Amino acid sequence: MARTPSNMLPIGTKAPAFNLLDTVSNSRMSLAELKGDSATVVMFICNHCPFVIHVNSQISKLANDYSSKGVNCIAISSNDVENYPQDAPHLMREVALKEGYSFPYLYDETQEIAKAYEAACTPDFYVFDSNLNLVYRGQLDDSRPGNGLPVTGEDLRNAIDALLNNESINPNQKPSIGCNIKWKN
Repeated sequence: MARTPSNMLPIGTKAPAFNLLDTVSNSRMSLAELKGDSATVVMFICNHCPFVIHVNSQISKLANDYSSKGVNCIAISSNDVENYPQDAPHLMREVALKEGYSFPYLYDETQEIAKAYEAACTPDFYVFDSNLNLVYRGQLDDSRPGNGLPVTGEDLRNAIDALLNNESINPNQKPSIGCNIKWKN
């Protein structure tokens, strides 16, 4: 398992716009229509990465816990499906249904959106405020496959809670660690 860290996009960066295929509904969706009233969580994930598989139930729980508070979650997969066919859109739909994702699971076929967000790994998490300015980027929590720590979503939840409560967000943000995004040649 490769252990690639987040690039840590600068705080304050405006969320890059997108219009991507939602693999569950089979329709195109934009950031403008998906953004939350209070916050928007953008997650770069994929089907096959052991780091994502390790946190799948927590990201589903987190999305459900915050949806009534004006926080919308959006998942994007940008992997090269020619060389990683297990990440193909029809299989993304299967994973979303199996895992109970209550959020769209978008396919970034050109990989332009991953590049715009400077995404490096799966999972990679970004929290944007109501104006789509970046307030948090980095890890879900300290748990990794095999390290024995429980998956709590603590780091991401603390950032969202601080944003919702109009409190300062901890500036000491740890990069996520995961499989590198599978870039096209």
